Amino acid sequence: MGAEAEERPHGAAVVADGFGLKGPRGWAFREVSFRAGPGALVAIEGPSGSGRTCLLLALTGRMKAKEGTAEIGGLRLPKKMAAVRRISALGHVPGVSELDPAFTVAEHLGERALLQRRFDGSVRTFLRRPSERRASARARIDEAVAAAGLDLAALPKGERTSVRDLERLEALRLSIALALIGRPRLLAVDDTDLKLSDADRAEAWALLRSVADSGTTVLAVCSEAPEGALRITTLDATTAAAPDTDTDTDKAPDTAPGTEARTDGEAEADTEARTEADTATADDTADADTNKASKADKAQVPAKADKAEVPAKADKADSDLTEDTTEEGAADALAETGRA
Repeated sequence: MGAEAEERPHGAAVVADGFGLKGPRGWAFREVSFRAGPGALVAIEGPSGSGRTCLLLALTGRMKAKEGTAEIGGLRLPKKMAAVRRISALGHVPGVSELDPAFTVAEHLGERALLQRRFDGSVRTFLRRPSERRASARARIDEAVAAAGLDLAALPKGERTSVRDLERLEALRLSIALALIGRPRLLAVDDTDLKLSDADRAEAWALLRSVADSGTTVLAVCSEAPEGALRITTLDATTAAAPDTDTDTDKAPDTAPGTEARTDGEAEADTEARTEADTATADDTADADTNKASKADKAQVPAKADKAEVPAKADKADSDLTEDTTEEGAADALAETGRA
């Protein structure tokens, strides 16, 4: 009786105080504080991109928080992350603990039981006979499958059904069954109500509530928390940062020292006034230059006329010289031809 009582799952209390995680792109979540007793159903609710999955992974010891503290079953985070991982298990978490679509249901269950015995089993487990170890593994599998509500006989090919042939709710049940094989004190499930109909969503929450009632604390990420669950709401990072941005703008306006902050209407009026002033100045300058050029042209008319006569006489002289040179060259050419 004592050994069986020790093997039964007992939930881990979850306490978060100012819990926050910061990544390369900023804060994933911040200032999360709540308390959940053993065997509680905690629904992490919020829009996509609001840090729901990061909070789930941080509370199970998979991601290291940057501020605040949390305790899982008396184990303090982030100092005891490895110990928290040993008492917690992940159900469906995209990119972290996904099902292999090529594996069958039986292959998934057998692999998880083997890994559980290999890495989490006690020394006494390895001293048992092979038949006893197989019987113990089969008992764990049957227990987890029953707790997850997965009916193997109702599947298209029974245990030989591939994961790719499972419905969304059936795949969720299989993921939870795999997590429950290790009899964790804390179960974490991501995207609980994703792509589920209203009826399937109700069945999924009924399943998680039954797991919590059996003694295992459940953390479930969802878009809308069900009634009766402890609701933890995460905010979108852009929405949370909006008030800070406005406050910073009021405290430190984007103006240089000594300059005057103006509205858009005043700036446009000032621009138009400057444009008109520049246009008027340009017109006055152009008129002044025109008047100066006219006076200069009138004063230089005689000089230009005198200068124009000189090139004309020079051109006439050059023309006469060219004609003379041409006649002399022609005569010389005839003379040379006659000599030849």
